[in-house]
Amino acid sequence: MSEVNDLYQATIVDHDRAPRNLGPLTGATHHATVDNPLCGDVITVHARIIDGTVQSITFEGRGCALSRAAASIMTTMVQGHTTSAAAHLATAFEHFVQTAPDAAIPDALGELRAFAGVRSFRSRRVCAMLAFRTLMQALASGT
Repeated sequence: MSEVNDLYQATIVDHDRAPRNLGPLTGATHHATVDNPLCGDVITVHARIIDGTVQSITFEGRGCALSRAAASIMTTMVQGHTTSAAAHLATAFEHFVQTAPDAAIPDALGELRAFAGVRSFRSRRVCAMLAFRTLMQALASGT
């Protein structure tokens, strides 16, 4: 395995074993739960949105290392940013995950670049995208 792949793998393992922003969120204004019935992964996102900015965000979930790590990374990247920036990141990440395995890896994705390997496995793409799909539902819900 190359040094870059080792780094990416380490990022996923780190966020799976020590997830950031895990748990319920008191005072959340937005919630959503999405599951992947094919594998059993379930992610719930809780967010406190004030004046169009993600003030706080947490997740709860069970599932594979990919879905949990993606949720952890997603929360660290959208907290403090506008909802439109969060939606833009979700779109960029989904596009990235759907591209060819040998396509360029955008630096702007930060730690989400760790998911480059899922581009080779259609069934794993859904795991990586689950947190962002949940985020988008939460942003649309307003409750």
